[in-house]
Amino acid sequence: MDHQVFEIDALPLLGGGTLTGARIGYAVQGSLDPDGRNAVLCPSFFGGDHTGYDWLIGEGLPLDTSRYCVITAGLFGNGVSSSPSNHPSGADFPLITPQDNVAAQHRLLTEHLGVRELALVTGWSMGAAHSYQWAVSHPGMVRRIAPVCGSAVTSEHNRVFLTGLAAALAADGGAERGQRAAGRVFAGWAASHPFWAGRSYRDMGFTDREGYLAGFWEQFFLAGPAATDLLAMVRTWEHADVGATPGHDGSADAALSSVTAEAVLLPAALDQCFAVADEERAAGLMPHTALEVIPGVWGHLAGAGANPADREFVGGALRRLLARQPAADAVPAG
Repeated sequence: MDHQVFEIDALPLLGGGTLTGARIGYAVQGSLDPDGRNAVLCPSFFGGDHTGYDWLIGEGLPLDTSRYCVITAGLFGNGVSSSPSNHPSGADFPLITPQDNVAAQHRLLTEHLGVRELALVTGWSMGAAHSYQWAVSHPGMVRRIAPVCGSAVTSEHNRVFLTGLAAALAADGGAERGQRAAGRVFAGWAASHPFWAGRSYRDMGFTDREGYLAGFWEQFFLAGPAATDLLAMVRTWEHADVGATPGHDGSADAALSSVTAEAVLLPAALDQCFAVADEERAAGLMPHTALEVIPGVWGHLAGAGANPADREFVGGALRRLLARQPAADAVPAG
């Protein structure tokens, strides 16, 4: 799938300063209706790009391109959008928050693509955090959200994982050895104890643990963005907090309570990165929200459609959400 690039001369950042010469890599599948209201946005995930949701997108698939214009937008730091490896600032690449990514995506959609309303914002992992952020930052534009295996605020437990991931990425000066180590760190968090006990990696074609660690996780990090880019994304992930959005006085509860979009939250039952309990609490704060827990042993990987059962579960939830008519106070104005 070919991508395009949207350029922003100067993007003011939540933490102060400006990202000059900002670029967003994105792809569009399907056609935008004349009224600009049939768009679906999929923000990318950690290490992912505009191809990361292809299993969901297409005619007859959950994000049906015969009905919707589906836009996949790459987060800053993913090696396609502005990142330390491709931006003039290099090692001085600034902290990018989810609020900053959403501000840039909003400009892409409204100034360049002609989108007036989002029928849905959905994403996995870091993409889920940005789904929440869209609903808080632009309630008048977002009809529905479906965060998959993510959270509105990065938890303390999650930050412990990110500390280890960052340490691995920085090892050996960010060279291949550090990237391989990062893959092994992530592997331990991305799936559950029952996954490993049952050797479920065999369902992916790997005969043993070492083959899976080297052939899947190490390769994910070696084939993806540079270590410096991934470190920039770790910082974004660490700073995910809808409460930091201007107007909410640092309160994530207040931010979540302000969400007017119809929502389905899709945590995975055994996700070690994002706890179901945190999503249960978020669902209790948001007015028009259902919680559907992805069953099974795949943990965080469940949200990436790692196996047929998870693809069916996530896809079915998205179909039902898109078929649901938003409540009167959840319909964007304009």
